[in-house]
Amino acid sequence: MKPALCVALPLLLLAACAPTPAPPNRDAESKALRDGELAAFVKDWSGKDAARIASHYAAEGTVMVPNAPTMTGRDAIAAGMKEALTDPNWSLALQPVQVDVSAGGDLAYARGAYVLVATDPATRKAVTEKGRFVTIFRKAADGSWKAIEDINNAEAPASPK
Repeated sequence: MKPALCVALPLLLLAACAPTPAPPNRDAESKALRDGELAAFVKDWSGKDAARIASHYAAEGTVMVPNAPTMTGRDAIAAGMKEALTDPNWSLALQPVQVDVSAGGDLAYARGAYVLVATDPATRKAVTEKGRFVTIFRKAADGSWKAIEDINNAEAPASPK
């Protein structure tokens, strides 16, 4: 037997016998995401702290909301939300209805509904907007989840409160 084959064959056999990592338990991962990061995400979006909201996003995370430019990166998200949060009528309620984790366990999404109350700039009266959202999360090296894409759209034009 050639010397290179004598070295390579045992290494190949050893690699073939190495245990393969168990696939993630998607139900457990979904529950952990729902009860942990997503619960904090929902709570912080209902508050008025732009920095706390932005902290739930990956450094390159993106938020797309109706009638506003796309916000990419935590600083842009915080800056974009800061003005909206000064509105005395502003409130946001998120209701996740589905959370699913990928087979690889590194990506997940949350889908749900929202109700936003804000001041209409034209009438200066409070209006209510109901809509839907999808947020995609990526699992970080430390095991935490961060939003990488967040998009929502209104079901219909906002109506007086």
